[in-house]
Amino acid sequence: MIISMSVRDIVNFSLYSGSIDSRYVGKSRALQGTLIHKKIQEKNINDIKGYEKEVSLSKDFTFDNFTLRVEGRADGVIYDDEVIVEEIKTTNKNLMYVDKDFNELHWAQAKFYAYIICCEKNLKSIKVRLIYYCIVTDEIKKFEEQYSDRELEEYITKIIADFKQMADYSINWRMLRNKSIDNIEFPFVNYREGQRNLSVAVYNTIKEQKELFIKAPTGIGKTISTIFPAVKAVGQNKIDKIFYLTAKTITRTAAEEAFKLLRDKKLKFKIVTLTAKEKICFNEEVKCNPEECKFACNYYDKLKISLHDILLQYENFNRESIEKIAKKYEICPFELSLEIAKWCDGIICDYNYIFDPSAALKTIFEDSNDRLTVLIDEAHNLVGRAREMYSGELIKSEILKIKKLLTGKAPKISGILGKINSELISYRRELQEENIEYKVINEVSSELKKNLRLFLKETDDFLVKNQSLDYIKDVMELYFNINNFMNVVSEIDNNYVNYVDTSNKDVYVKLFCIDPSKKLRERMDKVSSTILFSATMLPMTYYISLLGGDDNTYRMFLESPFNKENLSINVLPLSTKYKFRENTLEDVIDAIHDIKNAKKGNYIVFFPSYSYMNKAYKHYIDKYGSENTILQQSDMSEKLKEDFLEYFDENEILAFCVMGGLFSEGIDLKGDKLIGTVIIGVGLPQVCFEQELIKDYFNKKSVNGYDYAYTYPGMNKVLQAVGRVIRTEEDEGVAILVDDRFLSMKYKELMPSEWSNLHVVKNCEELINNVDEFWKVKNQM
Repeated sequence: MIISMSVRDIVNFSLYSGSIDSRYVGKSRALQGTLIHKKIQEKNINDIKGYEKEVSLSKDFTFDNFTLRVEGRADGVIYDDEVIVEEIKTTNKNLMYVDKDFNELHWAQAKFYAYIICCEKNLKSIKVRLIYYCIVTDEIKKFEEQYSDRELEEYITKIIADFKQMADYSINWRMLRNKSIDNIEFPFVNYREGQRNLSVAVYNTIKEQKELFIKAPTGIGKTISTIFPAVKAVGQNKIDKIFYLTAKTITRTAAEEAFKLLRDKKLKFKIVTLTAKEKICFNEEVKCNPEECKFACNYYDKLKISLHDILLQYENFNRESIEKIAKKYEICPFELSLEIAKWCDGIICDYNYIFDPSAALKTIFEDSNDRLTVLIDEAHNLVGRAREMYSGELIKSEILKIKKLLTGKAPKISGILGKINSELISYRRELQEENIEYKVINEVSSELKKNLRLFLKETDDFLVKNQSLDYIKDVMELYFNINNFMNVVSEIDNNYVNYVDTSNKDVYVKLFCIDPSKKLRERMDKVSSTILFSATMLPMTYYISLLGGDDNTYRMFLESPFNKENLSINVLPLSTKYKFRENTLEDVIDAIHDIKNAKKGNYIVFFPSYSYMNKAYKHYIDKYGSENTILQQSDMSEKLKEDFLEYFDENEILAFCVMGGLFSEGIDLKGDKLIGTVIIGVGLPQVCFEQELIKDYFNKKSVNGYDYAYTYPGMNKVLQAVGRVIRTEEDEGVAILVDDRFLSMKYKELMPSEWSNLHVVKNCEELINNVDEFWKVKNQM
């Protein structure tokens, strides 16, 4: 059997030692590295005879029971009178501090590539060249060494020997895993309606290395129906790893439970759930350095000793087990989970570990040759998240805050920030002269870009030398924000609109990625197959166009397996448009009260905004009292969210919530925990400059910009809110849509097929009669 590992992973495992020290890390190297590599490589192609870039290399090392295939890509190789292997490294550090012995791992990686070429070309010697590029000074420094084939063989043989125990483990585990996959069956006796078709479609998409968009209603069992065929594909050597991406913790739990179902059926499959560093850190404040955290001290040495035993003992690396292991071996739980991910068959994590270039798992996603299948749950959320990931922003108040902090302490940096602040003031003056608060700009001024680069250059040394300052985290945060901004500047294309916003007595310069489809497509092209699914992926063409699909993308629509008669959906055509809200508020309040009294139980009323919700809540309690009512607050912590949901364990709770918020999706209130929702309005995003930019952008693309900016995102919130009522086959309940716009053809076309029994009522009296009749029938059954 052959197992494949990347050069980087093998070198890192064998040579890494010492402690974690993240007091200052060059995050910009990860963000800008690809662009810098391309820049140097393109220059070398033009300047150097025989130069080849991104040279794929592979060598097999044969042992008794398996072959270890080591693969990687050399940044550049010159095939001329003498052969030279080039490795390009980017750094924020001033090159005067970079010498030949700056990083042994860099030499090791390049020497590994050189050894493979020596073997392939039967060379007796070869030259290795390390190129360091400083991203803040645009300077280059080179180091060269000549190695004989014997020197390289001795060096690489030792690295491989260090790694052999892990290679033995990996091959034994894969044999055990694949045998269990051969024997595993679907974990339920029967498939739900549509569930088998879904599993088959997912498997075939993985097999064909394509993308599939799925509209799969609640209750069809989409989590197990996507995971099961993906697991089968792993066992049949069609893929190597599964990523299950989620936007919320509760859907992460659903994925963990699906894998547990399969493990209960004797599946051997290692799963890790990645938890954000701030959440899983054992310390009150995240300080990743050996002086302040015992879990960072000698981390790499402790990990190397313990990793083999950890992998032998555990299969399910959820947050609880990661924390238990980390405490036992006194190693950082976050870094442990990232290391474990390299050895696991399935990874459950947030979207950003694949799609955000500043947070992606580079060692798995880019450096490894693993064939990955990515399962994206609640994929409708990826539109907004992707726009955030690929946008950049400068805020004047943040610039000024750090300028004041550094005045008299770091005068050069403070002076640069003063110039940046002046540039932002000039934007504000320009808008004031035109008597406007927002303005689209073609590009960021050259003077501003120059000073931002100077800030990065000067702040690099300051951060290295001043880690003990009590305000260093604030400086570092601005550094990374500006670094991200400059990376976005270098990648702006016609999918972006740049603008200045002075509406909040501040100055914002935003590089707004309106259409993230190209960026998402680039990430999806790096994996073998992608499955995107959601209960509310309507209209499908909207999501395909924004999430990296095209006309040839596979798509699938599934019907709800639940009895549609278990949900009574009624439209009460009161206008909730902003200008009419005062006139209809009394009727809205009365409708809420009457619905609540039609049958005792728990209800949620969803509003399009906090202001509307708060006004309606005050009006309601003034008229009917506050008994058994609860109100969603903005910025609720996880603890407050849990406390809020615990109210639904009681009876007769009326909750006032916001559409698109914490409680409108991703929560499972099964049975009688929730028997009704009232949806106030069509969920339109608040009209603002950014939404108007989206509208105008897509109008120019010959599609309905208003629908892309407002109608479709709003209707998705409505669909999610209604979806809270029916979670299982036994659930029964009512959903009231309060707005006359629901009667228009546009909104009717966006309604799922399971809403075919929609009732339109003329007034509250008719509404209550319908609801009473629904409950009467249900009580008689």
